[in-house]
Amino acid sequence: MSSATHRPRRRADAERSIARIVAAARSCLSRNPDATVDDIAKAAGVGRMTLYGHFPNRAELVEAALTDALRIGEETLSSVDVGGDARDAMTRLLESSWSLVAESAALLQAAQGVLPAGRLLALHAAPAERVEQLIRRGQGEGTFRTDLPMTWLVNAVHNLMHAAAEEERAGRLAAEDVARVVTASVQSLLAVPPAGPAR
Repeated sequence: MSSATHRPRRRADAERSIARIVAAARSCLSRNPDATVDDIAKAAGVGRMTLYGHFPNRAELVEAALTDALRIGEETLSSVDVGGDARDAMTRLLESSWSLVAESAALLQAAQGVLPAGRLLALHAAPAERVEQLIRRGQGEGTFRTDLPMTWLVNAVHNLMHAAAEEERAGRLAAEDVARVVTASVQSLLAVPPAGPAR
């Protein structure tokens, strides 16, 4: 067999190995943000040397897991219908995204200790932009409040979802209640405040 035949096979084997390692990292870090490289290698069914051959340090492995989770999340959320009434669109977006946020919350916790803040912001730029665009549209429709800074509103939405994911993981909030609780909380946050009494 020629060396040219060997190279594509080795490359395919390496890609499968990388995919197994990244999937194992996502699974392990989602359950325990402090999961070790040994934990991840064992879950992936590979040795430490194989893992380090693809990911020289834990930071690169954590970043690969977070990037993969965000990529899959982006694929899911890009299919969500965000047309029509902004409040209804926000509900659909929240119902589709809270479980993705639940996973990325734990991965983010793992990443905060090993990745620069600027890199974390860059990785989360697309989800934040989607929420901001929807809030701006709701503001234009008169559906969402305009009296608070946009950056605050966007971060508050994401923090509410992270908080709900943490409550669910800690057993203080049932999984079947999370979407309802998150939606009610975010809609309340974004609602136009009632007009004060006339003076």
